[in-house]
Amino acid sequence: MRKTMLAGLMLAALSTSTAFAGPVVNGTAISQARIDAVVKMMEAQAQGQNQQASGPQLQNMVKDQLITFEVLRQEGVKQGMDKSADYRAELENMQAMALANRVIREFQRTHPLTDAELKTEYDKLVATIPENKSYHAQHILVASEAEAKAALEALKKGKPFAQLAKEKSTDPGSKDNGGDLGWQDARTFVPSFRTALTKLSKGQITAQPVQTQFGWHIIKLDDVRSERNVPQLDQIRPQLTQRIMGERVDQYINSLKSQAKIQQ
Repeated sequence: MRKTMLAGLMLAALSTSTAFAGPVVNGTAISQARIDAVVKMMEAQAQGQNQQASGPQLQNMVKDQLITFEVLRQEGVKQGMDKSADYRAELENMQAMALANRVIREFQRTHPLTDAELKTEYDKLVATIPENKSYHAQHILVASEAEAKAALEALKKGKPFAQLAKEKSTDPGSKDNGGDLGWQDARTFVPSFRTALTKLSKGQITAQPVQTQFGWHIIKLDDVRSERNVPQLDQIRPQLTQRIMGERVDQYINSLKSQAKIQQ
């Protein structure tokens, strides 16, 4: 993390002029423009992470960092490190990265994402979100198949489902509510119960008792509803904007590379 931060600070410092001197280290001035560039970069990073970073404290921290860099730079020159081939290669890479970042930022500035474009992409995303079905069911749970078949016969003769559940069901969680299981995702039920439930139409009762590890069930489906867990556009606006802009930047880079004469 620290290495990444140092590299970012150095990139920002390399990408600005040396006008308007700030601190001076052994006769070498650190321009206010360099300080401002690093501050701006760190503020942008903090904003992207929903954090706050600004004010005199940040200015002083950046100034101290650049003074440290300058002291270390001068020591590196004193030791002749600036003459090495790997240093020059590293410097060229950092300069290339700094300019490349400027090109990308300029592309983003001149190709802003409109609200209409964002809404179009949001609608596409929403269309891919699957619907979840919830089932409102009642059941009567008994210990044996014979009891379950007797319950079915009673229902066929007109016995109200809720009344029979209160009288016969052994499920303590739903018995007193007439066997009402409330609204639930079918996946919350055990497989055989789920299979029987999802085959029913609204108001229908299972024609045969359904066996599970809990006993034998008579199931009635009261209603079905479909739901989509769809976030509001404003909730995902930053992430969606970042994703779309990232795709556009990739396309832009690929178009530049396709036009370039590259030899490897």
